[in-house]
Amino acid sequence: MTITSGGNSPACRTARYTPCPGCGLALPAFDGPVHRYMHSSPACWRAFGEILARGYSSSQYRDVHRLSVDAYAVQHPGDDSRQALQSVGVHLVRLCLFLERGLTPAEANAAMLKAARRKSTYTRLERPASLGSVTVKDVVAAQDVEQHKAAVHAWARSAWNAWSIHHPLVRLWVDADS
Repeated sequence: MTITSGGNSPACRTARYTPCPGCGLALPAFDGPVHRYMHSSPACWRAFGEILARGYSSSQYRDVHRLSVDAYAVQHPGDDSRQALQSVGVHLVRLCLFLERGLTPAEANAAMLKAARRKSTYTRLERPASLGSVTVKDVVAAQDVEQHKAAVHAWARSAWNAWSIHHPLVRLWVDADS
């Protein structure tokens, strides 16, 4: 999938772009499936599927796979269902563990799974006005493994920073099981 953001070509002038209700990224309209509780456009969900496919295609992507899942999840927070609220919470917990606490991907995942046992106590977090300037588009555009990893790190940092108003609470969730 090549993601463009517009232009003057005939195809770009006639293509209908639709914004993703999660991250806000405008992509060419696409009719397809979406996640059952994360809010995204079908085109954004398809682009994320490409990132997942890339990640599963080679072990070289293993160390950033979960970061891409976390970044996507918190940029597409979904509705007010308990499942959606808990999803945002556990993905923010793992971003905190990886980005602030310096845990390895395996350590961050193990700690997140431990913290997730308390997810029923997680409260609704008010959605930030912006969910970050780096999106799935930036990762899809990566041309090799190193660019992909750099883009995923930037995406995860951008997504984590977008939720900064809630960092103190997320840190409490992290520390409750320390």
